[in-house]
Amino acid sequence: MKTKSFLELADLKAIAAAAEAEALKNNWAVTIAIADDGGNLLWLQRLDGAAALSAHIAPAKAHTAAMGRRESKTFEDMINGGRTSFLTAPAIEGLLEGGVPIVKDGQVIGAVGVSGVKSNEDAQVAKAGIAALGL
Repeated sequence: MKTKSFLELADLKAIAAAAEAEALKNNWAVTIAIADDGGNLLWLQRLDGAAALSAHIAPAKAHTAAMGRRESKTFEDMINGGRTSFLTAPAIEGLLEGGVPIVKDGQVIGAVGVSGVKSNEDAQVAKAGIAALGL
């Protein structure tokens, strides 16, 4: 039997603070969502000025990255490459860049989803948050 790591409240606070700092440094109004390994929302933070829609998109990106065990950009690229049938995959909605899995010891333990600016900038904010864990 294996031992499983999981995110604790202190981890969520560290990720959110680092992601927020990255967003503020760049003057980006975003929503930051953190999910567990099952895609369940653990944290949602909408910065001042972030669009209301971003509060729906960020958790979807985090969910997709956690459940898919890879960055949500992978799915966006797959669809843009012509595999449009993937749009019918069940229970996956955040098929845009900006969802990044949190990996510890080769296992996905959660994900961060960000929405509000260009997709590559959303991913930059998510990765800055994850970097705070020092994994």
